[in-house]
Amino acid sequence: MKNKIRIGCGAGFSGDRIEPAIILAEKGELDYLVLECLAERTIALANKRKMADPTKGYDPLLERRIKTLLPHLVKNNICLITNMGAANPIEGAKKVVEIAQKQGLKVKVAAIHGDDMNDKLKSESFEIFGNEDIALELIKKHQSPVTNNQSPIISANAYLGIEGILEALKADVQIIITGRVADPSLFLAPMIHEFGWKTDDYDLMGKGTVIGHLMECAGHITGGYFADPIKKPVEDMDNLGHPFADVFPDGSAIISKVEGTGGVINLQTAKEQLLYEVINPFEYYTPDVIADFTSVKLEEFGKNQIRITGGSGKEKPSTYKISVGYKAFWQGEGEISYAGPAAYERAKLAGETIEKRLKSQFEEIQVDYIGISSTFGNEGFGNRWLSEVEAPISEVRLRVAAKAQTQSNAALIGEEVEALYTNGPAGGGGVRKYVNEVIGIVSVLVDRNKVLPQISIFKS
Repeated sequence: MKNKIRIGCGAGFSGDRIEPAIILAEKGELDYLVLECLAERTIALANKRKMADPTKGYDPLLERRIKTLLPHLVKNNICLITNMGAANPIEGAKKVVEIAQKQGLKVKVAAIHGDDMNDKLKSESFEIFGNEDIALELIKKHQSPVTNNQSPIISANAYLGIEGILEALKADVQIIITGRVADPSLFLAPMIHEFGWKTDDYDLMGKGTVIGHLMECAGHITGGYFADPIKKPVEDMDNLGHPFADVFPDGSAIISKVEGTGGVINLQTAKEQLLYEVINPFEYYTPDVIADFTSVKLEEFGKNQIRITGGSGKEKPSTYKISVGYKAFWQGEGEISYAGPAAYERAKLAGETIEKRLKSQFEEIQVDYIGISSTFGNEGFGNRWLSEVEAPISEVRLRVAAKAQTQSNAALIGEEVEALYTNGPAGGGGVRKYVNEVIGIVSVLVDRNKVLPQISIFKS
């Protein structure tokens, strides 16, 4: 058993930067590199791509990331664990093998799948997950397929845990491509594998989950999302480093970053990430354990070093969470800018004109004056009404949006905004119009015995 392993996190979401992972692989002296690239809507959109082309559905940046990372991973004997497989981990694994062959590299790749529950969702009975009244209202409002099959399901994926990854690690695989696996599980699995932890030792499962949770958002804990130039300044944001954790057999860890990279790791950044997305710190549900964060202790161990101890857990839940994506509605948008004297008054007239013209065709029209009310509404920041703003408003961008049941109906919004060019008010310019199909997300629970993680292995 090793007395320490080092795990880096090179991505915290699908569109994250690529170079921090390269720096970690090249200079971080890692044992494992994790790329966490999935969210609820991300996998629903991936399923849309898979429906259009059965060979797609893995992360759009998978090829770019693997092409640049693979030589460093092989040279430094680093195991990559990533959920970039998204809706199609098997094809994602095949793509990795193809890239390795073109680069003349020998790698063993595992695809972890079995999370796709689309077919079963249509034939099984499920319990609504959490906030039942809100979820039921959402389903009713958008005619979700969960209850009445009037809107087609895009995706239904279970949040798997450590099991499939552990099997791949036992098979001495270097690249592990998963589908929907819970974020902390990507980090917890190598700890279990290297230290021989028992998966029913829920104290250690809880500690490992705490570490995984602190690491999973990459640049969050190194000062990225934390930064505020007035109250919480962070240096060298243009070269923000991503974190690595030195994990020890007792479930403690030290989180740091590669020397010379930008950002900061301190008690503030660690505490903010520890509380990220945590509703109940006594019971943080994952597929592997119900973790308790209340006994976690954080201390500054050195410059850009945080030591983590504590944390615990209790028996893992008997259910898996299933994230369901469905076609909710079409959204039409239009934007136009006004500048110069009476910019806001002209924009307001334009918004009111469009509302009057379209109010009979849409249940709800959203009108925003970007730069004035697009974030806080008409009351403004600190409950200041627009009429109380003393400084003249010399420019404003009008945005109009509405929900529609059809693509053609949604397009009317942008068309009406564009028509303002000649139909007034004066001086509008820079029109843009959009039509997007919006994917809705609801969550349900299923007996975990009905979900079977699977592994497929490929070699270059």
